[in-house]
Amino acid sequence: MNSRTVLSADQSRAARALLNWSRVRLAAKANLSEMAISDLENGFSKSRPHNIAAIRKAFEDAGIVFTVEGTPSLLARSEGDSGLAADNRQWRRREKKG
Repeated sequence: MNSRTVLSADQSRAARALLNWSRVRLAAKANLSEMAISDLENGFSKSRPHNIAAIRKAFEDAGIVFTVEGTPSLLARSEGDSGLAADNRQWRRREKKG
């Protein structure tokens, strides 16, 4: 198993908290169902490697870096990137308009 298919429930919750993302938003960014996110974070079932890879990619595309110890951290963003400042309600409104 490589690092692209390893992600714990704690790492996912911490990364979502850093980004201020709901499970719904993460699911949309990873092109997965909210149930897939819930299953990973609640430990109900073993997540499929391609689901974990999709979740990690969504986090990494948003600027999350997973350290060697496994701790997620957020990369500095450019001044023009306001994506992290928007809360989930604003994100949903933008998605409906466009």
